[in-house]
Amino acid sequence: MNATLLFLPGASGNTAFWKPVASKLTSADKKIHLDWPGFGPSPAHPDVNSFDDLVKRVTDHINGPTVLIAQSMGGVIAVLAALAKPQWVTQLVLTVTSGGLDMERFGAKDWRPGFFNQHPAVPDWFARCQHDLTARLSELTLPTLLIWGDSDPISPVAVGQALASQLPNAQLHIIPGGDHDVAHVFSDEVAQRINAFLRES
Repeated sequence: MNATLLFLPGASGNTAFWKPVASKLTSADKKIHLDWPGFGPSPAHPDVNSFDDLVKRVTDHINGPTVLIAQSMGGVIAVLAALAKPQWVTQLVLTVTSGGLDMERFGAKDWRPGFFNQHPAVPDWFARCQHDLTARLSELTLPTLLIWGDSDPISPVAVGQALASQLPNAQLHIIPGGDHDVAHVFSDEVAQRINAFLRES
């Protein structure tokens, strides 16, 4: 049975973010680019009023073998979705995310002021959410690919290294010069890594 490749954007809700990578993936599996209602161009929805509602939006799409491919905030949602539906999430690809770790201890830059200046219409409740999933990361035994840029102040490489050490079946790939939009800017290299990862795992 073919899997669904479910692409999750960051807080901008930009569904175009992953399209350069998705277009280069050789897998014949179904590809879905999920949006976040009320974020970016997607209109708000009365059923989406909390971070848990965003997670439910993802888990509602997981009804068979699914690969979650996520960036930044989407990575936290992906981790929570994989914990909620371990029977169906077969692989994880996480890029420049907290993954549920406490970012302050890694010296991460506070992204919120700049983000809300650029996206004033985005609901602010998601930025107040604090998820510490450290104690649960060991439950995620599925193959996981971590992709980081070494020039990202929002999610420093140390975060990816910490996730790689705590996830039982993870591999970390670091892209020199990559920033928080590493998966979009370096789509060729990222797609190559994901293609290899999907074949191998």
